[in-house]
Amino acid sequence: MTRNRPVPRADWNGRRHRVNASHQPDPRERPARLTVGVVGAGRVGPALAASLQLAGHRPVAASGVSDASVRRAAVMLPDVPLVPVAEVLERADLVLLTVPDDALPGLVEGLAETGAVRPGQLLVHTSGRYGTKVLEPALRAGALPLALHPAMTFTGTPVDVQRLAGCSFGVTAPEELRLAAEALVIEMGGEPEWIAEENRPLYHAALALGANHLVTLVAESMELLRDAGVEAPDRMLGPLLGAALDNALRSGDAALTGPVARGDAGTVAAHVAELRKHAPQTVAGYLAMARATADRALAHGLLKPELAEDLLGVLANGAGGTGGTGTEGGSR
Repeated sequence: MTRNRPVPRADWNGRRHRVNASHQPDPRERPARLTVGVVGAGRVGPALAASLQLAGHRPVAASGVSDASVRRAAVMLPDVPLVPVAEVLERADLVLLTVPDDALPGLVEGLAETGAVRPGQLLVHTSGRYGTKVLEPALRAGALPLALHPAMTFTGTPVDVQRLAGCSFGVTAPEELRLAAEALVIEMGGEPEWIAEENRPLYHAALALGANHLVTLVAESMELLRDAGVEAPDRMLGPLLGAALDNALRSGDAALTGPVARGDAGTVAAHVAELRKHAPQTVAGYLAMARATADRALAHGLLKPELAEDLLGVLANGAGGTGGTGTEGGSR
């Protein structure tokens, strides 16, 4: 694991400064150094624990049962023992609960019911969906609840530690723990973004819409390019998608280009026909995204109303040929 990146650090009063990880001060000089445990050695937990280690905290235990978890922990957290979940909590001041969203409520309830949670223990989950309410059983047992969700995709390799630099974290915490939450995020190289408890599901849906669906779209695009005879679709798409993403982040809807935004109904009809012939499973997705693009282009004055009618007609007719998987009509 690379250990020479500059690591942002903050003390528990939220003051931010930077140190070089290759020249860390004596740990005894740092405030509130914590022992760290990981429950769920998937892709996220070991990366966060390794990043906290760079800031001077000390990973002491992790849990994981699959072969992949064991291998990942060995690479990301060498010399950190894999132990049962209850023992992770017994050893650690700060426990990272990095399990799937659907498993989190049951895990927290079980830990609280069995007395595994200690008063004063920092219990941190990394779910985007939940805030701190899901940790209420542990709160009643005296734990200090934090929700720290890194807005990043993870590979389960040491590169994730580097990618945390500058990564936004969706943070939800009780008022009295806000400075502690901020300090932990900063020490991992991230930037805290405060999310209200009631807004966590919307926040998570927005990230899934942008990131998870992007992977699907890119994978489908590469498959179609291969079918069209392109030998290196990744090389072809890289500059195009990089520019599109940069333009979208800078300019929003003003960055829209292509046949839908231009109102080229004939081109869109040809696309639908070709997709129906070569990749019928992609037609419904193409039509749904084209309708959403047309709506946004119309709303922002990019698509001329006189061209929109023919375009929306093509999309409606295309939906009619998908066996009812598309949405009726044109604009939503």
